[in-house]
Amino acid sequence: MRQAAAAVVGAMVLAALPAATASAQPSVTSSVASDSASDSFYTYDGEKPLASFAPGAVLKKRTLPYHIMGLKTPVTAIQLLYRTTDAQDRPAAGVTTVVRSLSGDGAKAVSYQSFYDSLNPEDGPSRAIAGDLSLGGLIPNVENVFLVPLLTKGYNVIIPDTEGQNADFAAGPEYGATTLDSIRAATSAAAGTGMNGETRVGLMGYSGGAIATNWAAARAPRYAPDVNRRLVGFTEGGLLVAPAHNLKYVDGSLAWSGVIPMAIIGIARSYDIDLKPYMSDYGMEVYRELEKGSIIDALGRYPGLTWKKLAKPEYADPNSVPEFIEAINKINLGSADTPTIPGYIAQGNGGVLEGTYGNPPGIGTGDGVMVAGDVRALARQYCATGNASIKYRQYELLSHVPTALAWAPGALTWLDDRFEGEKAPSDCGRIPVGNSLDPERPTLTP
Repeated sequence: MRQAAAAVVGAMVLAALPAATASAQPSVTSSVASDSASDSFYTYDGEKPLASFAPGAVLKKRTLPYHIMGLKTPVTAIQLLYRTTDAQDRPAAGVTTVVRSLSGDGAKAVSYQSFYDSLNPEDGPSRAIAGDLSLGGLIPNVENVFLVPLLTKGYNVIIPDTEGQNADFAAGPEYGATTLDSIRAATSAAAGTGMNGETRVGLMGYSGGAIATNWAAARAPRYAPDVNRRLVGFTEGGLLVAPAHNLKYVDGSLAWSGVIPMAIIGIARSYDIDLKPYMSDYGMEVYRELEKGSIIDALGRYPGLTWKKLAKPEYADPNSVPEFIEAINKINLGSADTPTIPGYIAQGNGGVLEGTYGNPPGIGTGDGVMVAGDVRALARQYCATGNASIKYRQYELLSHVPTALAWAPGALTWLDDRFEGEKAPSDCGRIPVGNSLDPERPTLTP
């Protein structure tokens, strides 16, 4: 019944989309079309070193029509090139998009993190919004079903390209930095969005967007205390917690096994490590096929794919690759700080519906790609380390995709309540036991 209701909500939002966009009539100061990878907007070409700017500083700005499926709408989007940091804490230039609320009020905003999950920078939401229409860019277009309700409720919406301009897939710490610096940029005077340093902000994202949402919440107290004091809460679903567990969970699955090579490529790229010497001839073939691929390219393309098929025989155990284990431990949320803001976390556990039948010892089941025991463990960890405002919902009969529809309506209501100042609900003490989130240990090869 709940699943059916969520599907109806999704259909209603899709039906409302043209009317909602037509009702917004903000002024357009300039119109810039972005239709190629050579778009100069994405490149910082100033005279001052990028490192000389504070994180969140606006480097460039443009205003353009918001595009849906490559078509212009009357809605105006403000895009910003801003200073941020990458997975290795090096200065980088990021891009974010701001859509002003229909009311024009700058008091509240939601930072919506997309689940565009891609190894191709051209698939980022900013390019889809600017009018480009790549295969991977179809996902940000679909996500308008989540954005329209936010705008109609009076929220300004901030949409960062969370993976950075190198498409550092799965690099959670970088996702968190790009999200936090995007908020800094979007609410700065230089952005001209109508928001400011007092604008309150909520964090929202599903799947790949949940990675950015949770890492932003976890990193905010240290990395961006100026943003953390304005955050009202974070809501997410389908969360990646301990990636080493996920790789074992999807190993040999029918649909989601393509995530294994995507993670290998993304981690290698993010942390400048060369994993090719460990890969089999077949592994290298898959590597080349997906080097600029998106989740759309990988999903269902390699049914039954395993780590062993990708690796040379002597590296059949991923823990026998020390560089990989060192990097994958850096993106384990179990080792990150506890957020100081309220959180609502939803997770499916019906992964068999999407062709993932694995139930590895110590890992268990999940939604097809995300491990339910890991998410429970993280929620319990937050409760045990001082954050008693954690709401957790597990959908036993839903897999990854339908859980998004089940989560979204409740997430919106939960965010509304946080902005209204209502006390956050807590499930601490009622969340079932999860997995160990301890770092992986390398094993020695023969």
